[in-house]
Amino acid sequence: MNKYTDQELLAMFIKPEKRNYVFNYIINLYQERIYWHIRKILISHEDANDVTQNTFIKVFENLSKFKGESKIYTWIYKIATNESLSFLKKKKRYLFQTLNDAVSTSLLSNLKSEQYFDGNDAEKKLQEAILILPTKQRIAFNMKYFDNMKYEQISKILGTSVGALKANYHHAKNKIQEFLKEN
Repeated sequence: MNKYTDQELLAMFIKPEKRNYVFNYIINLYQERIYWHIRKILISHEDANDVTQNTFIKVFENLSKFKGESKIYTWIYKIATNESLSFLKKKKRYLFQTLNDAVSTSLLSNLKSEQYFDGNDAEKKLQEAILILPTKQRIAFNMKYFDNMKYEQISKILGTSVGALKANYHHAKNKIQEFLKEN
């Protein structure tokens, strides 16, 4: 439970003697949810750990510049999403495929060999279905379906319109249903 408002945290963070306390507080508050958001994008535990760490480094470096136009959590979520997408783009450079093909192939391989995946066969099939989606649809689907976020919040994080998100989610849902019927 958050005992401080975002404004209180920002006010404390600008004081050098409170900076580490506030940053550790934010990490304790949001790290697990951010990790799982990243993990749904990257699949691999090791990759998700690395990107989570990079995300919080960026948070620390930029929190004093944060203007509070959104919630801190939404801002961190956006950083995490961008860091995840950057990671996937770097991975693509080494695979010489289109981004969606490279991502799907690589992530599906990670899912099948992931030692930390403890789901049953139905959960694994659902994850395989999600991995066939284009990256933007996959992220929008994960945020809406698993994180139960509102379209308006997802829109702020992804920098797209609510209408586009609804369309992405609808297409994603249809592709997943089709995949599950066929497999």
